[in-house]
Order: sequence, then C-alpha cells, then structure tokens
Amino acid sequence: MSYEVKLEIFQGPLDLLIHLIRKNELDIFDIPIAVITDQYLEYIEIMKALNISLAGDFLVMASTLLHIKSRMLLPGLDEDEEEDPRIEITRPLLEYLQLKEVAGELSERDLLDRDVFSRRLSPEYRSHLLEGEEPVFKVNLFQLMDAFKRIVEENVPGASLSVQFEKWTIKDKVSEIMERLKKDGLIYFQDLFLGHKVVSEFIITFLALLELVHMGLVRIFQSDPDKDIRLEGLFEETEDNTP
Repeated sequence: MSYEVKLEIFQGPLDLLIHLIRKNELDIFDIPIAVITDQYLEYIEIMKALNISLAGDFLVMASTLLHIKSRMLLPGLDEDEEEDPRIEITRPLLEYLQLKEVAGELSERDLLDRDVFSRRLSPEYRSHLLEGEEPVFKVNLFQLMDAFKRIVEENVPGASLSVQFEKWTIKDKVSEIMERLKKDGLIYFQDLFLGHKVVSEFIITFLALLELVHMGLVRIFQSDPDKDIRLEGLFEETEDNTP
C-alpha cells in the first residue's frame, strides 16, 4: 500500500503506554510487563497494517519492553539486590505525566491517586452533569483504533487488516465523509462504515478520517467515556483546503 498517514497531532509511545495503563486500570508502579508488552506490540502491528507512519521511538520502546519482559522472566531475580527492571519505563512515564500536568492536561486528577488509573467520573464531568450541559471528551488515536478494531471484528469476523486499492481511494472517502458531515453536522463514528462489506473499504474509510483529523477539518469526541464516538465537521471556513 503506497498511502501513508502522517499524524503529528497524535502522540508517541509514552502516550500509548498511558493509554494501555488506563485501559487496563493498572497501578503505574506495578505494571504487568508481559501483558503490556503484548498489547503494545498489537497496536504497533495494527499501525503497520494501516500504514500509519511510525516514528522510530515507537520501535525503540518496543525493544525496551521486550528487554524488560525478558529480564522479568529470568529466574533468581532478587528484588533486594537488583532494581526492578520496570523502573526503566516507570520513571519516564512519571516524568511525562508530570509534564502533562504542568501543561494542564491532567489538572483535574487528584494528586494522591494520580498514578492509579481507574474508570471514574472526573470533576469536570460531574460539574457538567450538575449544570445540565453535555461534557466533551477528546478521543486520541489509540481510542479510535480500539473502536475501529471492534467495528471490523463485528462486521468481518476473522479478517486480517490488509488493504487493496480496488474500488476506493482515500480522496474519494475524504470527499464522502465531508459530504455526510455537511449534510448531518454530527455523525457517529460507527455510522461511517454502514454498508461496508470488505476490510479494504473499512481501512480506507478509517485512513480518510485520520487524514481529515490531521488537516483539522474534523473533530472527534465523546459526550461520555463509555458512549459512542462522534464526529463534527470543522471545515465551513476552510473548504478550499479539501483535497
């Protein structure tokens, strides 16, 4: 596949690890390294299959995780004499989380339990409920990949993520998505794939959406972390930028 999606707006390997820790509701100081490594590698394979441009640090982190996993499996590891191998990723994760806090992205999280990620209502979400307003949660690339993978598995069970450009192009799907957003304003993520029958069309539609997000023409969000992902067009004043 010649098309490659370059997404500077999406983050790197530490963000993927944080996503996995939150998704699995783990304590950052007690990461089950074998589980996290296997899941991390699954995401790498999905990104490769989708031909999403991977920065080198994703592969460096994969090597680091595999190295830590191998050390954890070695017999006779004496915790009193040798530093926990997981500190090699725990330390940069903590530093990264602190930087994100300074930037305001984690300002609503209680400091005392910042390092344990569980599914709960944030103060921001609770305040929105009290005020009767609809909260907005940003959706990152990894959450979007989770949703996409579920849709493919539900519609084409057992199919592998591979694509052949037989009937569809990225440009065609970009235009199709934009036309739907112009007509409806807001649409649900899963509705993008209505009528799709083969994996190739699912993938090309997904890549077209990522391209629109990268161009700043589509906003992806949720009104609740457990509810469906929604899309909103942001191209009323920038239609000349349409590919």
